Amino acid sequence: MPDPILFGAAYSVYVRAARLALAEKGVPYRLEEVDVFGGPPADYVRRHPFGRIPAFEHDGFRLYETAAITRYVDEAFPGPPLQPGAPRARARMNQVISILDSYAYRTLVWDIYVERVSRPASGAAPDEQRIAASLPRAEACLAAISGLMDEAPWLAGESISLADLHAAPMFAVFRLASEGQILLDAEARLLGWWERVRMRPSFVRTQVAPRHESRTVGATRHHAGAGENRCMAWREVR
Repeated sequence: MPDPILFGAAYSVYVRAARLALAEKGVPYRLEEVDVFGGPPADYVRRHPFGRIPAFEHDGFRLYETAAITRYVDEAFPGPPLQPGAPRARARMNQVISILDSYAYRTLVWDIYVERVSRPASGAAPDEQRIAASLPRAEACLAAISGLMDEAPWLAGESISLADLHAAPMFAVFRLASEGQILLDAEARLLGWWERVRMRPSFVRTQVAPRHESRTVGATRHHAGAGENRCMAWREVR
């Protein structure tokens, strides 16, 4: 059976979440670089009618939406399970993923990271009003996720799950903003989680530079356990 193909830009937060799932499962795959800035390529819209990234293909089976991709990867390939077996723990995992998509992503990545870090790097002034307005919501997101952890080491229990892999790329860029680091430091449980997740081999291997610093184009095959190409960043489209 052929290796799966992941379509998207390596700098994408959501593409990285899918890459983390593939890496944790030990699945070799090919990353086909697709940049949707300025509009997706015409042929890509046949894979994703909304023109977002990532998209995925495995042996003729096409899929888009990050959560659908990562669940498929977990269930279709051998390797350590990335979804809890117990109904309550699995529901908690799904709840955290929904919080991240519905409330945290826009706030942590676009309203704070992009404004504080990416725009100044490109010579534009940050929107201080937008940053200030986003801070209460960012604080609420972090507090909610931290509270759901209780005393567990991972976001949905005693073992790493898809919730952790969904969150890690967002927090990787969020903490690059001074406000992000301050808010993260104030949540001891979440800070401890961040220290654990950032040391995972999968996280280290999928490390990339922000989009305004580095970008690659083309296709790269990734082997389980092998060093991966480095190139990621700020904008996300799931």
